Amino acid sequence: MDFRSSIREYSESPISRHLILQVLSNYKRPNDKISELLKSKELIAIRRGLYVVGPKMELQAPEPFLIANHLRGPSYVSLESALSYWDMIPERAYEISSVTTKSSRTYRNSIGRFSYHQLKTPYYSFGIKIIEYSPKQSVLIASREKALCDKIVLTPKINLRSIKQAQEFLMEDLRIDLEVLRALDTKVIESWIKDAPKKSSLKILHKTLTKLW
Repeated sequence: MDFRSSIREYSESPISRHLILQVLSNYKRPNDKISELLKSKELIAIRRGLYVVGPKMELQAPEPFLIANHLRGPSYVSLESALSYWDMIPERAYEISSVTTKSSRTYRNSIGRFSYHQLKTPYYSFGIKIIEYSPKQSVLIASREKALCDKIVLTPKINLRSIKQAQEFLMEDLRIDLEVLRALDTKVIESWIKDAPKKSSLKILHKTLTKLW
């Protein structure tokens, strides 16, 4: 069986070097074969020891959000990437931004740029959704409410002190539509505040959203 046929069932997820070596166990020099696959771009390295299938393989590859989940874990997609995914902001996010319990870090590879921002538990674990792209691809992403809270918490220069300031930030800086803001679950945001960084800013956010009705 050739490599393409052997790797097909794993192609929708990032693939570890250990798994590839198992698939190539019949080769005398499996490491040389991996180098050959990388050179021909049948495999793409996304970080040391982790790969995805290249376009030349003509197999279903993992979605960028799933790659983000695997590059540094535990993590979930958030900030501008999640806000854009939920159609809350008009801009398309070219960098995939995630939140992790580990230290902050950025990866650059041929797939794109992936940034990770540290948040501690228990706040980290709130508001994480599972999105199914396919039977084999399930992605962890912040809910609408959590992505917005993470944006406020993780942006150093954002310190909300008044409803007016919060409204300007939400509707002028982020350009979130009023109806989108009105649809957010204020009760779930309120439930996170006691365990969150920037409690005062999130309290102003909550107060602002409740005044929009």
